[in-house]
Formats: sequence, structure tokens, C-alpha cells
Amino acid sequence: MGGFFGVAARNDCVFDLFFGTDYHSHLGTRRAGLAVYGKKGFDRAIHNIENAPFRTKFDKDSNEMKGYLGIGCISDYEPQPLIVRSHHGTYAIETVGKINNTEEIVKQLFQSGHSHFLEMSGGDINATELVASIINQKENLVEGIRYAQEMIDGSMTILLMTPKGIYAARDRMGRTPVALGRKEDAYCVSFESFAYLNLGYAGLRELGPGEIVIVMPEGVETLAAPGKEMKICTFLWVYYGYPSSSYEGISVEKMRYNCGALLAKRDDARPDIVAGVPDSGTAHAIGYSNASGIPFSRPFIKYTPTWPRSFMPTIQSKRNLIAKMKLIPVHDLIQDKSLLLIDDSIVRGTQMRETTEFLYQSGAKEVHIRPACPPLLYGCKYLNFSRSTSQMDLITRQILKEIEREGRFTRLEAYSNPESEEYQEMVERIRQQLNFTSLRYHRLDDMIEAVGIDRCKLCTYCWDGAECGGKRQA
Repeated sequence: MGGFFGVAARNDCVFDLFFGTDYHSHLGTRRAGLAVYGKKGFDRAIHNIENAPFRTKFDKDSNEMKGYLGIGCISDYEPQPLIVRSHHGTYAIETVGKINNTEEIVKQLFQSGHSHFLEMSGGDINATELVASIINQKENLVEGIRYAQEMIDGSMTILLMTPKGIYAARDRMGRTPVALGRKEDAYCVSFESFAYLNLGYAGLRELGPGEIVIVMPEGVETLAAPGKEMKICTFLWVYYGYPSSSYEGISVEKMRYNCGALLAKRDDARPDIVAGVPDSGTAHAIGYSNASGIPFSRPFIKYTPTWPRSFMPTIQSKRNLIAKMKLIPVHDLIQDKSLLLIDDSIVRGTQMRETTEFLYQSGAKEVHIRPACPPLLYGCKYLNFSRSTSQMDLITRQILKEIEREGRFTRLEAYSNPESEEYQEMVERIRQQLNFTSLRYHRLDDMIEAVGIDRCKLCTYCWDGAECGGKRQA
């Protein structure tokens, strides 16, 4: 994924920029960067944050940088922000999103006279550099940003800083959020709406899908009106979003309580306690407990002071090891207990299987698993939810491969329908493979009800491969 923060202030903005960017550390684990503009022009710093937190890596830079305009980002992949010199003048740019048609765009740019791109260490082209190259094909920045949004298959939200101000452009279908804040002497733009609150900003508004604004110390000006269609990522509420955030006016924490309550409404399990896999499963479990009357408890505690996030290492075996090592059992709450455990999702299933084995080894009598979303059947095409993972690594696809090896035809639509026999068979096979006492996924209709937004405005592609009104993508 990735997160961003920008500030336009009448005075020095670096303090706000530093902490506003740091508040996005839950959205990325590999790269981070800051860029500012002031009396001495542009200044920038980029660091690897895989083995040290953002604040540690950027503490020195934040004390040396000066500027009244600034943008910062946390990224899982690309080094950014980039400083670009073009016929538009010099600007800094950072992006959040995913480009599925990179090769097609690169070929088109080469044919139009573009000379070269710098390759990153993995041999890929930096997506932010590619976006800048598209923007530079047009005569002004707004036309260039709109052209980039039109060319890109996927999604792309852009922050672009010039000496005049910060151009903020939400992706064309509004899959990721962009929030504006203001205080007496500054305006800010942020992925997470909570990131500016403790810095003294009040919420101004959220950008609409495809909307482009320029954020200046004096105010915010709309340069391109928002579109009418929106497909914001539903997984923002289920997992990605920080509990204190809200998107489209819907609180992440409240949605998770709703989500857990609706899980409980359809369930017939009667465990001794309900628990959430920390941290993203906790609020779902509280909602389940409140609705069911079954006590909420914390049978294991995540040791957070030094452990990095579980999906930080690129090697799967190391991710699994870290996920296991940072969970500390509370034996008195596990021994001889029947546990119902809620996690945000099951992706590959490896971590959940190891968590379940960990509970059995710690004395649990039963472990019932309740993912807070439906089975993931499709790899995300828009937000790099599974950048390092093939769609075929999803446990649902592994089960379908087993069925196909038995000589049976699998039709994906049937396996996304909770009323079908195919769906029930898939879930039962997952339960057996991962050694759960019972397994019941959240239904898509219930999850959407928990959000409280019209289904046509939500992206549910990773669960049903469908767009608005159930129309399935080809």
C-alpha cells in the first residue's frame, strides 16, 4: 500500500510534515521520504525503513530541513518523493496506487520521444517516475495529471509539489482516500484523516474521485471537479485503515464493531471466549462479543516494542516466523478453553494455521475461526494488497487447484456464493487443511451492511471479481 502527507504553511512546515508522515507508518514498511520547498529551493531525503522506524531514520533530516511547503510518504516499494525537472519547471512528486499496464505505457512514451527510465534494484521502473513522465507529455500540470489518470490501468493518487503549492489528485475511481485539513496558518493533505488531528488541524473535507486541488498556505483551490463514480476499497475498513481513521464519513473502528456484530448474528458457535488476532482483528472481536454476550478476552498479546510488522520481510518463511514469535500466550486464558478467534482475513492461510497450532500447543480445547471478510478469490488489481503474492497463492485458489486435479471443473462465481454447495465444500476443505474446529467466513452482503455505504461505491473485486451491482469483470 503506502501513505502520504503534505503541508502548505505560512511558516516552516517541517514539524507537521515529519509527524504527519510518521502517522502513516502502518501503511508501508520498506521506503520513506520527505521533500520540502523553501527559500533555498527544494530539499529531499529518502531512507530505507525496513529495520528502523521512520522517526529514527528521519530525525536528523527533520532538524536540518526548512520549508513552507512539504510532502512526505511511506512506501512498500518505490523510493519517493522524486524531484523532477521538466518544461513545467522543477517539482517533487509521490504516488500511491498500482499500474497494471506499465509496459504498454513505457512503449508509448518511447515512441513519443522519451529517452530512458532509471531501473530500480529489482529491474522494475519506479511507478512514480513513470507517472511524472506521463504528466510531462502535456502542456500544463492539471492536463498532465488527468492524462495520467486516463492512461493508467489500475489506480493512482498523486501529490505533486511546485513552488506555488501542492497539487493533490485522488485516483480516478476514488479507491484510496484523500483528506484535507486546516488550521490558522496552514493547510494539509493526508491519506489518513486522523494524521493531522494531534497537529492542531481540523478536518476540512475529503476529495471526490478524480478530483484535483492545489493546496497553498492561503487555502485550497479546486482545479478539476470530482467524478460521479466511486469504487473505494472496502478492505480499508476491514484491515488497512488505522482504527481512528474514517473514510467517506464512516469510522474504521465503528465499522469493525458492526462487522463483528453481524458475524455473531449468523453464528451458532458457543465458545468460552471471543478473541481477535492483534491488532486488526481486535475491534471485530469486540463487536462480536458485544452482540453475542460471549466474553471478550486476550489469550495472547502481541509484543510490539521491537518486532516489525509480520509482512515486512520479503521471504515468506521469515514473515511466518516473525508473526509467530511476536505473539505471547496468556496460558490461564487458553488452557482447556474453547476459543473463537477473529482475524481480518485469511490470505495464504499459513499464519492462521500456525496461530491455531500455537493455541492448541498452549492448551486450547477448541479453536473456531471467523474471518471478518469473505474468502479472497482474486488478487487485488488496484492497491498492491498482494504485490509480492501470486493470485494462485491464495488459499482459496490452492483448494480450487486440488479440486481441478480431481478432474472437476471449477467456476469461480459459484465459489463466491455462500449459498452454493461449491462454496461450502471450499470452506470445509480450508477448515480441514488449517485444522480449525470450525470455520465461518463473513458474508459479503453483511460486510457491506457493516460499512453502510451503497455497494456501487465500494470495490469488492478481491472477493467476487465484480463491479457495481454485481457486474462481474471480464
